[in-house]
Amino acid sequence: MKAVRLHEYGHRPVIEQVPEPAVSGPLDVIVRIGGAGLCRTDLHIVEGQWRDKSNVALPYTLGHENAGWVHAVGPAVENVAAGDTVIVHPLVTCGFCRACRAGDDMHCASGAFPGIDTDGGFAELLKTGARAVVKLDPQVRPQDVAALADAGLTAYHAVKKAAPILYPGTSAVVLGAGGLGHIGIQSLKALTTAQVIVVDRSVAALELARTCGADHTVLADGSQTARVKELTDGHGCEAVIDFVGEGGALEDGVAMLRRAGTYYVIGYGGVLSVPAIDIISTEINFVGNLVGTYNDLAELMTLNARGEVALRTHGYPLDAVSDAMDDLDRGRLHGRGILIP
Repeated sequence: MKAVRLHEYGHRPVIEQVPEPAVSGPLDVIVRIGGAGLCRTDLHIVEGQWRDKSNVALPYTLGHENAGWVHAVGPAVENVAAGDTVIVHPLVTCGFCRACRAGDDMHCASGAFPGIDTDGGFAELLKTGARAVVKLDPQVRPQDVAALADAGLTAYHAVKKAAPILYPGTSAVVLGAGGLGHIGIQSLKALTTAQVIVVDRSVAALELARTCGADHTVLADGSQTARVKELTDGHGCEAVIDFVGEGGALEDGVAMLRRAGTYYVIGYGGVLSVPAIDIISTEINFVGNLVGTYNDLAELMTLNARGEVALRTHGYPLDAVSDAMDDLDRGRLHGRGILIP
């Protein structure tokens, strides 16, 4: 089968033929990929940022946002059958460790993360586990929802954490209205009554934010912090949800917080540096976010089915992975790029 394989950090992955994955365990599920989302994390992987975290052996297949149709199952699989339409939770989990039993799938003690530390879904077939697949309506096109498996799940997970502090009359700032941010905006509108303020340096991204329900959009032209303060009566916002995490966004976001506000970190690449005295004197909080749980994904797919959260996507054939990466890297891609085998 065809697959997008990374052979060397600092060099773009290549298309090549590899053996098809096969069922080897009782709970294995093989998914025929109908759509695989391209994530900025894929660019960071190629750059080598994940080298010491994933410890994956090269070459391997990228792709951690996957949806498609069940191709084959192990003998103990009962929740799905061949032909079912599914979206795939990013992790393959054991189900027995404390994290799994608590529902914190992404912290499984022995989990695998296809596309990060093992072969992923930039291919015709993906091997995962029965605990990872969410069955969908057969009318759903996998390419339309694939990026909800990670981009959507991560955004929803962060917003769900923020929802308890975003009561009526509060404000949330979304930094970055791209592939994750536009999902975060919709999730905020679905789960909270907070005023949603979106900051981005792209006019096109801000236009997308407005179509997703943003109450206010602010161009990042140097005056963004002052503008957010104006929109929040000089106090700042209760929550900053940062989908950028680099290029000055961290510094701006911290300055936009009100006292006792909370900063939700999703995007990365930069370094968060805050004097300890500023943290204690204002009681601000910082919360990291890594994908989300299986239940989060199931809830997000319910919102998608209701039309409350939808992806803006642009499809590419698998062979055009380099073009897709160029578009993402150079800011030409608004919404989410989807590779379609």
